[in-house]
Amino acid sequence: MQSTAVSKRNILAAVIGNALEWYDFLVFAFMTPIVAKLFFPSNPNDPSDDLNRILMTTAVFGVGFFMRPVGGILLGLYGDRKGRKAAMVMVTGIMAVAIALITFAPTYQGVGIWAPIFIVLARLLQGFAAGGEFGTSTALLIELAPKGKRGFYGSWQMTGQMAALLIGAAVGTLITDFFTQEQLMSWAWRIPFAVGLLIVPVAIYIRRHVEEPETFVKMQAAQKAGTVKQVGVLEMLRTHARETLVGMGLVVTATVSIYITFTYLVTYSTVTLKLPLHDTFMVQMAGAALMVVLMPFMGAWSDRVGRRPLMIGSLLGYLLVLYPLYAWLTDGPTIAKLMTVQVVVCLFVSVFFGVFSTVMAELFPANVRSVGMSMAYNIAVMVFGGFAQFIVTWLIKTTGSTMSPAFYVMFGVTLGLIAAFFIRERAHEDHLDDDMV
Repeated sequence: MQSTAVSKRNILAAVIGNALEWYDFLVFAFMTPIVAKLFFPSNPNDPSDDLNRILMTTAVFGVGFFMRPVGGILLGLYGDRKGRKAAMVMVTGIMAVAIALITFAPTYQGVGIWAPIFIVLARLLQGFAAGGEFGTSTALLIELAPKGKRGFYGSWQMTGQMAALLIGAAVGTLITDFFTQEQLMSWAWRIPFAVGLLIVPVAIYIRRHVEEPETFVKMQAAQKAGTVKQVGVLEMLRTHARETLVGMGLVVTATVSIYITFTYLVTYSTVTLKLPLHDTFMVQMAGAALMVVLMPFMGAWSDRVGRRPLMIGSLLGYLLVLYPLYAWLTDGPTIAKLMTVQVVVCLFVSVFFGVFSTVMAELFPANVRSVGMSMAYNIAVMVFGGFAQFIVTWLIKTTGSTMSPAFYVMFGVTLGLIAAFFIRERAHEDHLDDDMV
């Protein structure tokens, strides 16, 4: 039996590593207004039109998502066969290369077309690595959980992501406080990426000392004995098609929440609503901090009352408040209004995110858990998240409606709500992996 101390150490390793992966992934989204000016040409007909650069930057942001399903499949299979630890170390190493490429990339003014090429290559590597992160680290967290605590343990997956968002927003706020606009455009924009690069050796060291969960060790023994077989991607899709579709529906809600309600908020607030960059970062930090505090409590609550009631209730509330909140915000936007909207949204999203990862893991047995979650997660993220910012920016430019982000999020939440009604309640099942094929 693993000791409590060892389990806590392993959870910490998974959360720290996951936060690093998402820190770098989300920092790129936060820095979109600056990256757009440095790495992409302006509109030749109107050099002051930043929307042209924003469109190209958000398109490059989306390019990385095409690699997510590839990374999810390959790293997910690797995690199911070689171990959660081995897969997580590999993910961190690939992300390190991507971070280095962005940190030291030359700008468009210096090397012309090669500048966006460097960014595209880095985004492809980021997408491949991020594709393998969710499935392997979530599997680790759930398989480490003691009896009756899967919800609490699983909640740390999304808590890690929100912690990454919080740190990214904090770094963004600090550099806008300490550096002038000229310094930011010259060199200070690289600091957030360099911070991630410096943390990489620590993250790799921690992950190399993670112990495999007993569930995975037993599964490997059963595979060697021939009582449990290794399952490929096509076989997994054939035997777990319903679970994959349900998972994809839930991921759509998570995706539009992360990439529109949170990360796109910086671009939306500064470019469309014309609010100050520094104050927008402060709103980001407040929302993320609130969720980091609330999500573990929501996960623990689901261990008592079940996953379905919390998930369905939170999504209903989320859907109902979006339109009136954004209509109020866009009718005379202020930082105070933006803060109110973000706090209310975060209350509902924290309940959903608190149980989301656990529900995803409970959909699949151990021998296909990493690849099953990775498939459901990354296909949905690629389709609905990869170009979400591009689509919303295009809709704002084409229609002139500042309500476009709200409509896109409402669409995603509706799909997640439908999927939530098909969840099988497993909160009180002690033997989660008796159904391995």
